[in-house]
Formats: sequence, structure tokens, C-alpha cells
Amino acid sequence: MKFTLLTHSKEIVKRSNTGRLVLDVLGRDAEQIRWDRLNPPAGLLEEIEAGQVALVYPGATDENDAGLSGITRVILIDGTWHEARKIHQRSPYLQKVRRINLVPGGTSRYNLRKNQKKGCLCTAECVIEVLRNTGKTGAADQLEERFLAFIKPEVVMADSLPVVT
Repeated sequence: MKFTLLTHSKEIVKRSNTGRLVLDVLGRDAEQIRWDRLNPPAGLLEEIEAGQVALVYPGATDENDAGLSGITRVILIDGTWHEARKIHQRSPYLQKVRRINLVPGGTSRYNLRKNQKKGCLCTAECVIEVLRNTGKTGAADQLEERFLAFIKPEVVMADSLPVVT
């Protein structure tokens, strides 16, 4: 299974973007495509037409029934939820893709941005969930380890604190 991160141009340069962790950990099993409303990627359009592609995006509950069986590529819109909603609405080809609505086992641990939507996951967390759901626990564990290190706040060393006497 290959992961395609359809990334908003603003997201590519953000230090808080977790999509780059996915690219680093999964290597050739992940790719990043800069979203362009007027020029959708031809190769991706062909795969969508073939029907073995799923989009991780909240959808109707009946869209979850098929799960990930028969899926060779998973698309994730890599951006803020506001950006993702716009990308989805402005990309007619994404309207044709079977949507997968993940049901997370817990709350998101992503803490690098304000105003996160409750019940939603960041890009890396979504990929971790998909990997676990498809039995790729080794890759999921590796990505989760990198993700947790990425979001962990810097620790202040005790010997760097001022001494009060």
C-alpha cells in the first residue's frame, strides 16, 4: 500500500507538519504531491479511475463498511482542517474517491498547533492508524516513535537552571 500526501502549499514549509515524518519513515511507500486546483496529477487520476484508491477524510458512516480491502493507495490531505476542507471541496476528482473515516482509539496527541478539531488526527496519526489496521505494525510503531519524539516539548536540563541561594 502506498500513501499519497496531497499537500497544501502553505503546509510544506511549516515546521509543525507531520507529513514529512511519514515520508522519512515510509520512504518509497509514501509520496508528497503539492495540491494544485487546476492541474491534478495525471497518474493519481488514473489510479482513482481504476478504483483501488481511498481517501482518509470524514464521510458518511456507510462509507466505512468496506474498510481498506482492495486498496493499493491511500490519499491523505496534508494541511490544516480548514485547508483540507477547501482542498476536498475544490477538487472534483476527490469526490469520486471512496472515503475512509478513521475512528481513533483515543484522542490526538498532536500538540503543535492551536484550535485542533476534537476527534481528529494529524497526518502522521492517520497513517499510523491505517498501518495498524492493515497489519503493518512494525512501520506503525516506527512512525509512532518518530511522531512522539517530534511533538515532545524540549526538556530543560536541570543544570541549566539558575541556582537560587
